Amino acid sequence: MSVMLSIRSRFVRANQPSSMSGIRILNSWGGSLVSRNGISFLFAFALLVTSLVGANSAKTAENPDVKAVLDTYANIAEAGYTDSVTTAHRLKEAIDDLLKEPTPESLATARAAWIAARVPYQQTEAFRFGNLIVDDWEGRVNSWPLDEGLIDYVETEFYGTENFENDLYVANVIANKSLKIGGTDVDTSKITKELLRDKLQEAGGVEANVATGYHAIEFLLWGQDLNGTEAGAGDRPATDYDLKNCTNGNCDRRAEYLRVVTDLLIEDLDWMAKQWAKGGAARAALTETDEKKGLLSLFIGLGSLSYGELAGERMKLGLLIHDPEEEHDCFSDNTHNSHYYDVIGIRNVYLASYKRTDGSTVSGPSASDLIRAAAPEIDERVRAAIENTVAKMTELKKRGDTIERYDQMIGQGNTEGNAVVQAAIDALIAQARELERAMAVLKLEAAKFEGSDSLDNPSSVK
Repeated sequence: MSVMLSIRSRFVRANQPSSMSGIRILNSWGGSLVSRNGISFLFAFALLVTSLVGANSAKTAENPDVKAVLDTYANIAEAGYTDSVTTAHRLKEAIDDLLKEPTPESLATARAAWIAARVPYQQTEAFRFGNLIVDDWEGRVNSWPLDEGLIDYVETEFYGTENFENDLYVANVIANKSLKIGGTDVDTSKITKELLRDKLQEAGGVEANVATGYHAIEFLLWGQDLNGTEAGAGDRPATDYDLKNCTNGNCDRRAEYLRVVTDLLIEDLDWMAKQWAKGGAARAALTETDEKKGLLSLFIGLGSLSYGELAGERMKLGLLIHDPEEEHDCFSDNTHNSHYYDVIGIRNVYLASYKRTDGSTVSGPSASDLIRAAAPEIDERVRAAIENTVAKMTELKKRGDTIERYDQMIGQGNTEGNAVVQAAIDALIAQARELERAMAVLKLEAAKFEGSDSLDNPSSVK
């Protein structure tokens, strides 16, 4: 496992053989049978076809085609990002309704739409680390953690008023029509896609200056979670968007920010879905290269998400320092779901089967098929490790749904909650090791999975 230099990694990434048995069947029936009874001929022909199909299917299972595996991988990526676009459009519809008539009910509907939109997107994270085009883009849609004071008002008693590493820590672009960024005056009177994407996102070279993506929208829907390790998520009032009965000021600009950032999310997701479509750059980079490099991309994506990113940065770090802010969906308290769907995404890719939001399934030849053909016992180990991870994460998700949310689970002194999180971390680490074994079977170069100080050098974590 490689060791990362910083605690966080926010953006860091057929043969077609003839069937002699079928031919013998036809010959044994003979031409006389055909001349006496056309039905007999058809029956014999059906036996021939069945035999040929069976032989070819068996051959495919024994020697799966790498190109077909990579094509299926790309198909699942395209489907996942397309589903993310679809659910983001539904989120936009709910947000439009909220802005048209801000009520507790319309706000609750928008929040539910945000949570639903996370389901397909989180499953696409399995494509991130192995594909440069995805890793370079990911920060635009899923950056975290963020200094939310850049965007809107914050509770300074909880949040503070300054951060020596970030001049824009409490800049509050919603309340200010001009900001100084890097010594330059920036006109923020109009909230546009260009302002958010080009001027504010990572402004001043600070990764925590997050102006776009799911988590910016999450903050605008929920507001800060001020509950620490006590029960409760953010509780922004719907009247923050009520132009006639405005709370906390600037309701018009807040509404415009939410509208623009949601449109930008759809635009960014749509762009990525097109990269995985036929003729898209991501698909071409994967399928038009050396097959071993394509497989390496697949496994690096799975292993890096398993080990450095999910087990390390998103889970072990927060558990080590017992910090409720160290949760992925921190305003909504949806982290137990986002972690769960990450591991479902890993399983999707290894088994080459993805259930879409419309209920249909995209599937085909898989990495599992390749490993099983070469070393069945290793494939069994990988499958068992993945299913164990899914089981541990299912337990974590169930606890998050019924007992306490993730920020409470990682709280200091919560022995039972800590143990549930640690069990999932342990399963992810074991899963990464089995993926390394699978890579060795395919004679891929040594694993270079993303690492994490929280796993590789925990004494350095403070």
